[in-house]
Amino acid sequence: MSVTEHRKPEEKNAFWETIVVLFQAFLLAGVIRTVLLQPFTIPSGSMMPTLLIGDYLLVNKFSYGYSRYSLPLYNPDWFEGRLFGGEPARGDVVVFRLPSDPSIDYIKRVVGLPGDRIQVKGDVLFINDKPVERKEDGTFTTDEEDTEGVGVQYSRDYQGVPVFRETFDNGVSFDTLDLTPTGEGDTPRSSPFPPSTIS
Repeated sequence: MSVTEHRKPEEKNAFWETIVVLFQAFLLAGVIRTVLLQPFTIPSGSMMPTLLIGDYLLVNKFSYGYSRYSLPLYNPDWFEGRLFGGEPARGDVVVFRLPSDPSIDYIKRVVGLPGDRIQVKGDVLFINDKPVERKEDGTFTTDEEDTEGVGVQYSRDYQGVPVFRETFDNGVSFDTLDLTPTGEGDTPRSSPFPPSTIS
C-alpha cells in the first residue's frame, strides 16, 4: 500500500474535525450572544462624552431578563413580556429597541422611572421638581476625523464644549455636554412617566 493511500483517511478525518470545531465555535458564539453578551457600536454622539462615536461595548443581556428581542437576528413571537425580568435603575445605560421599528437599537441613560416628572429648565435637569446636582467639569473637544470610517449616523466638530458632572439622588454620577448653553433645550413640564412597559 502506498504512502498516499495511508494519508487519505487521515486527511478526511482532519477535514471533518475542522468542520466540527467550527460548528461548535459558531454554536458557542451564538449562545453567548443570545444569553450572555452582545456587542454594539455607538453610531451617534448622544451619549458623549461617556460613550464616543465608534466606541464598541458589550451589553450584559441578563440584567433585565430575556424577551423575544434578545435573539440577535430573529425575533420570534413565542411569548409576551420578559423571563427573569428586572427593572432598570436611574442612571443605568441601557440598550433597547424602538417599539414601532424593532430593527433600530438605541443606547441611552435611564433618567425617568415610572411615575417621575422630567423637565429641563435653564439647562438643568429636574426630576420630580428637584434639580439634579450639576457641577462644571472642564471642556470637551473632538473633530470629525475621530469618527472617520465608523459608519456613524452623523458627526460634528466639538470644540471647547462645556462639560458638567451630574449626580442623581442615588449617587450615580456621569459627565454631560452642554451643547445649547442658552437654554434652547428647555422643555415643558412633563406628565408622569407611565407604568413600566419593558418588553
